[in-house]
Amino acid sequence: MAIRYLKRGKDAAAISEADAKVRATVEAIVADIEKRGDEAVREYSRKFDNWDPSEFRLSQAQIEQAIGRLSAREIEDIRFAQKQIRNFARIQRESMTDVEVETMPGVVLGHRHIPVNAVGCYVPGGKYPMIASAHMSVLTAKVAGVKRIVSTAPPFQGEPHPAIVAAMHFAGADEILALGGVQAVAAMAIGTKAIAPVDMLVGPGNMFVAEAKRQLFGRVGIDLFAGPTETLVIADDSVDAEMCAVDLLGQAEHGPTSPAILLTDSEALARETIAEVDRQLGILPTADIARVSWAEHGEVIVCDTREELLAKADELAFEHVQVMTRDPDFFLRNMTNYGALFLGPRTNVSFGDKVIGTNHTLPTRRNARYTGGLWVGKFLKTCTYQRVTTDAASTLVGEYCSRLCHMENFAGHGEQANLRVRRYGDRGEVPWYQPVPALD
Repeated sequence: MAIRYLKRGKDAAAISEADAKVRATVEAIVADIEKRGDEAVREYSRKFDNWDPSEFRLSQAQIEQAIGRLSAREIEDIRFAQKQIRNFARIQRESMTDVEVETMPGVVLGHRHIPVNAVGCYVPGGKYPMIASAHMSVLTAKVAGVKRIVSTAPPFQGEPHPAIVAAMHFAGADEILALGGVQAVAAMAIGTKAIAPVDMLVGPGNMFVAEAKRQLFGRVGIDLFAGPTETLVIADDSVDAEMCAVDLLGQAEHGPTSPAILLTDSEALARETIAEVDRQLGILPTADIARVSWAEHGEVIVCDTREELLAKADELAFEHVQVMTRDPDFFLRNMTNYGALFLGPRTNVSFGDKVIGTNHTLPTRRNARYTGGLWVGKFLKTCTYQRVTTDAASTLVGEYCSRLCHMENFAGHGEQANLRVRRYGDRGEVPWYQPVPALD
């Protein structure tokens, strides 16, 4: 039997039309902020968030006041999550070593991992206070060695969210802003009188924030091109419909455009999961959002073999891939396109999102075909250098370089090589703007 869909989502044309409207809106806001700076930032903050404080940057007293509103238990929970994330980020950083090697006599090549100087970290917080995003971006940048970290989140119910502020502060943010949306990322990227520009933007956000990062890419670096949260559950009949449904809806609640897909080789499990999703939507507190997401973007796909499951999963290239099969390591060994894998029923996407230690900023919209997610290495520039230490090495490399430059008709490039052959070799006069002849 062929791969078959028991449930399909919205077609791509409708999604593309919505994307076009977002692009136009963001383009206008970015252009306005570039033209009018802080005045425009403040107007958009009033318009979209009803937020107009005297200063968007929080003072030390405001930070301490926010932390003081949390219970000891809440603070301990934040610190526990940050301990896990910091530990794994440090392990990752330690795996990246600087290199220097003599590749041939007199030629030394190397690279250094150099942190980006200034990073802007966006933390979503308008609808859901995404406390974990502060850990994932600010803390990881700190471990990488970034000198200046600006972290911002929109107000939550009319004020900075105390747990987000605490998470930013504990993670090591140098500047904390209460500012959200396109106006926040544009201000950090472009720079205003009140907000100095950064070199890189990271962190998740809604479709407008994601589009703003896309449009600003090139002016600044970004972590990745992001879309709505995606989750793929690969399951066989070793698990039940309740677990599949919980794990699908647990991510569908992110937003009404978040795809959640069940991929299985058990048609019985597929049908039971569809029924269980309907049942859970009757009791889920966030069902108003999850129901739309499931109706318009949820899918249930049935395959006959695990090889078909693998091929379809790699084709989808989803952000989160939860594998609940008898042999989850089959997918670890063989899958090539995913943001993060969650192997076995004892783990789940929520663990990775919030606390376990891996980063939750991951590629969406099939971008996992060519990139992984945010990690300490994203904040590091791997920069190479070279050193030629002997006359013989400079002459030898120069001879080859001269001839290769002239193959490409780059006479000026070739003369850079020729000059070294003249200065450091014993070939005698080398004609200007001619390839150095080989001594055969």
